[in-house]
Amino acid sequence: MKNISKEDYLRIIFKHKNDKDEIKPNLIAEKLSISNAAVTDMIKKLSREGYIEYERYKGIRLTAAGEVYARNMVRRHRIWEMFLNQVVGIPWDKVHEEANHLEHSSSDELINKLEEMIGFPEYDPHGDPIPSKEGKMPSTKNHIPLSLLNAGESAIVVRVSDFDEKFLIYISGLGIKLNETIKLKEKRSFDKSMLIIIKGKSWNISEKLADNIFVEKKK
Repeated sequence: MKNISKEDYLRIIFKHKNDKDEIKPNLIAEKLSISNAAVTDMIKKLSREGYIEYERYKGIRLTAAGEVYARNMVRRHRIWEMFLNQVVGIPWDKVHEEANHLEHSSSDELINKLEEMIGFPEYDPHGDPIPSKEGKMPSTKNHIPLSLLNAGESAIVVRVSDFDEKFLIYISGLGIKLNETIKLKEKRSFDKSMLIIIKGKSWNISEKLADNIFVEKKK
């Protein structure tokens, strides 16, 4: 059984709200690969503790207190990910679990020092924005899923979902990484699968995979 902490839930709610403002319980269950019943239990707990607002059949929203708490945990997590990747040399498919262990035992002073050591990065190894200590978030407004590109368009990879280690390993094998250019050669209407080109090589990818790769269109 997976050991999922309340911080894991709050990070997902915080990350999702930038796009949709609220998230449904079944999507949390899908992203954490756990049961709907487990999500329901944690939602009740987070609601009692004042971190979220939730009405049955409606989405989940962070309260003001939940926003501050979640943003601080996201900041700690992503700075650790960047430090482990840049300084320690751990690949992007391994940093998530390591950061999970380290974020809880780190003081704000240590996090601020780590941030200074790695040059105050705005984004983590997966392209997710890192909140500043003042709470400001770098922009991701031009980021769209690769699945929304049209045939013939090219785009630069700016962010990838970090929900699954196997996903990161797989896309690395295709040559997909941050700042890489992808050209969409063909989008198939019957299943939304795509034929993409990376550095002259062609790859077939599914719509689900393309939904978890975020890009900025090249002008």
